[in-house]
Amino acid sequence: MQSWFPEAKLGIFIHWGIYAVNGTTESWSFFNGETTYDEYFSQAPGFTASQYDPEDWAALFKASGAQYAVLTTKHHDGVALWDTQAGAISTVKSTPAGRDLITPYVEALRHHGLRVGFYFSHLDWSHPDYASIGSDDPAANRFAFRQGPTDDAGWERFLAFHRAQLKELCTQFGPVDLLWFDGDWERDAETWRMKELRDQLHAWQPNAVINSRMQGYGDYATPEQGMPVVPPEGPWEFCVTHNDNWGWRFCDTNWKSPQYVLRMFLETIGMGGNLLFDIGPMEDGTIPSESREALEFLGRWIKPHAEAVYGSRAGVPTNCFYGPSTRSQDGKTLYLFVFGDPRGHFGLRGIKGDIVSATLLDGTPLTWKRFGHSDWNPVPGAYEFALPEGKLDPEVTVVKIVFKEPFSVYQGPGRD
Repeated sequence: MQSWFPEAKLGIFIHWGIYAVNGTTESWSFFNGETTYDEYFSQAPGFTASQYDPEDWAALFKASGAQYAVLTTKHHDGVALWDTQAGAISTVKSTPAGRDLITPYVEALRHHGLRVGFYFSHLDWSHPDYASIGSDDPAANRFAFRQGPTDDAGWERFLAFHRAQLKELCTQFGPVDLLWFDGDWERDAETWRMKELRDQLHAWQPNAVINSRMQGYGDYATPEQGMPVVPPEGPWEFCVTHNDNWGWRFCDTNWKSPQYVLRMFLETIGMGGNLLFDIGPMEDGTIPSESREALEFLGRWIKPHAEAVYGSRAGVPTNCFYGPSTRSQDGKTLYLFVFGDPRGHFGLRGIKGDIVSATLLDGTPLTWKRFGHSDWNPVPGAYEFALPEGKLDPEVTVVKIVFKEPFSVYQGPGRD
């Protein structure tokens, strides 16, 4: 695991492909029979990327406070966004866009100091050899399995194609910071030869972080859409859509408000994870105004509160403080995220440590009282803090509490 990843906190996920032309569900629509394969690919002549401005994308991502971005280089439909020589389907060969869309994305991210991430689908429901694995289930999806015995030679051809595309991505675009895989679930690790693949990826990109969708050979967990109540073990990242779909769908207007996106972000970093926030550009490359507004809102809040965000660690359990929190790497500073107006007061309990100071991030001092603490009692008691009038952030106020030594958390039942 590279040290930058758990310290980054915010990444931007971009699902972009021919599915944005008619606002069809990406890949799954033909797999699940919502539309036919031919109808799905009839969108390709409408994919122009005519307003694609990766410099604008990267500037927006930077302004949002993000530290990295991940773009779908190829989704399950098999449409590559670069000039792949390994396969026949790409934005270069198959759409009016007629060009490689990955190189300018990479260049723009680097120009703005952002880490470069590539999403890549292991499975490819368009490749004639992907469905080489046999199945006795008559209901098995024809895009994933063939009826009868496995065609071993066909699967070898698919693996050669799979590796060839990954070699292109890992050797033609310079350093790649994050390889974000998807679509591993239809085969096991042995069939994919995942250990071999991981070793090869590290040979091509020795400093790349690899997500979990490698059948046990990735670097971190990637819970999707449903925010964890209990954080996964080790490094992790919560990926979530802005509305209800990964890609652009004009019919989906169920946007999460900017305020709720901020709340999701703080709850995620409060549990020690990163937020990978997904947006779906239109077919021409335009980022929807709702997503632009949410990203700008995030950035306006994060910028003056960066100290409590980047490089932080998970805070204290919510039974100690009723809200998200983070702590400094040395364990001596606790940052509490206070939503709304607590009517001047809020509490903190179960914290073992001697407070040196309690302030807002701008240095405004807070007053506090301590209750229920005794030398004979293992329970460390509770604190009541008073917030100064007229100093609340309109969205979330950050309280900074500095301790003499690294604090610890009491989680016991109390003393009879």
